[in-house]
Amino acid sequence: MTPFSVLDLCPIIESGDAALAFRHSADLAQHCERWGYRRFWLAEHHSMPGIASAATAVVIAHVAGATSTIRVGAGGVMLPNHSPLVVAEQFGTLEALFPGRIDLGLGRAPGSDAATARALRRDLHANEDQFPHDVVELIGYLQPDEPARKVRAVPGAGSEVPVWILGSSLFGAQLAAVLGLPYAFASHFAPAQMMDAVALYRRLFRPSAHLERPYVMLGFNVFAADSDEEAEYLATSMQQAFVNLRSGRPTKLQPPVQGYIEQLGGAEKAMLAHVLSCSAIGSPDTVARRLREFIAETGADELMIASQIHDHDARLRSYEIAAQVRAAEIGK
Repeated sequence: MTPFSVLDLCPIIESGDAALAFRHSADLAQHCERWGYRRFWLAEHHSMPGIASAATAVVIAHVAGATSTIRVGAGGVMLPNHSPLVVAEQFGTLEALFPGRIDLGLGRAPGSDAATARALRRDLHANEDQFPHDVVELIGYLQPDEPARKVRAVPGAGSEVPVWILGSSLFGAQLAAVLGLPYAFASHFAPAQMMDAVALYRRLFRPSAHLERPYVMLGFNVFAADSDEEAEYLATSMQQAFVNLRSGRPTKLQPPVQGYIEQLGGAEKAMLAHVLSCSAIGSPDTVARRLREFIAETGADELMIASQIHDHDARLRSYEIAAQVRAAEIGK
């Protein structure tokens, strides 16, 4: 069956802080390593009260140091916020510390609002053409060193850290295809163009030194519990997070609320229905059925499972159920 991986937003819960979030992320990675997940990715977000992974490379080092075999990486680094050379040095350092276990996913969004983007000192007037140029420059820094090269990533040169293109639109699909790179689509929160983007990527893909054939990883939410009712209750923490974010008032990850959906207006319900269209919420049987349907519909080469659950033990259980579902499918 399709490999499963983990997208961890390093959630800061309402009753906790960043230190607790980091401990929980390391613990989750250790469990997921034992349960057979392929990779564990962390995402760059800034000025978000409920997400602790702003210094993404640092958190990757923390998680990789707590594990031994699972691949750890960025899902992703928002390249417009950074110099390609600095990113190459950071991930070259990670690769030197944890050989053969580091991934680098690159996105072109700032991962923040306009005011935060200004505080990050990025060029707000750069056009879309700059992102492909920066990706190519960054990949060059990670390639084997050449005597004529004036600027070198040290560490970084020769590390050949695998680079992925992340996206939620057709732009990233085209870039990944032209460069012959693996492609990860953010269908766990922006599913609208998923099928079109995947089809475009597969159609335009050019084999490269990095990848012989197209490889698609899709984001997918899983809220799994021992009953449908419990899973639906646990999912309300993520639902609150989306409603609060889209309302311009992001918060820490809130405890679940009974009957939360019923309290919302029509526009908010419609927004959540769209966001959650790439999700499985329910008991093991419900989750298994939904996962089979999604994989059959998309032909995904890999799923990146997101599970924003307030209670850490319940979050572990959700990932455990997803792993058990996959193991059962393999055994059939």
